[in-house]
Amino acid sequence: MADAVRTIDCVFTMLSPWAYIGHRAFLDICRRRGAAVRFRPVSLASVFPESGGLPLARRHPSRQDYRLVELQRWRERRGLSFRLHPRFWPFDPGLADRIVVAMGLAGADPEGFIAAGFSACWEGERDLADPGDLCRILDDAGHDGAALLEAARAEAVAEAYAADTRRALAEGVFGSPSYILDGEIFWGQDRLDLLDAALASGRGPFTAREAAALPIPNPIV
Repeated sequence: MADAVRTIDCVFTMLSPWAYIGHRAFLDICRRRGAAVRFRPVSLASVFPESGGLPLARRHPSRQDYRLVELQRWRERRGLSFRLHPRFWPFDPGLADRIVVAMGLAGADPEGFIAAGFSACWEGERDLADPGDLCRILDDAGHDGAALLEAARAEAVAEAYAADTRRALAEGVFGSPSYILDGEIFWGQDRLDLLDAALASGRGPFTAREAAALPIPNPIV
């Protein structure tokens, strides 16, 4: 009997530079390990207040500075070429996120749009909050941009987006991207090596509950 295909939930927002930076590497891992992907956009504006996170502008200057250093490190590591301060970032990601939701509800694969949207923002300095830009990105990726924009504005899509944000919070998600394998969260594209190792080993998920039940080791003297 063939091994069952494992599914990884990619919980993210189109606003996230880290989701963009890790996108290609994440998909490479999934293809190599034969894992399926389920893209689940969420609203960080709702996630952060409930999970103790802060939007970038409210973080301490030392954290903001370190973020810029990390962006440069990972730009080099992933072989990418993008602007640290793209013209249209930050932007309201609601419409772009809901396009992904609408595609998923329709049974379409959103990966092409996600990759094109990330590239358009960080490399092409296009506005992912602008319906015109989004329509052109969708068309260029081989989709019907006007139809998907209309679908993304539907109440059912907005409700699904909100519901998945609530679901992500209930699962313990607090940032983007979060890759969920068998209930275990791998937060951040810098955890992709650990996700790869978990897929390769086939181990069961690690949990906080399991860790809390383990005895405290004797201190090393």
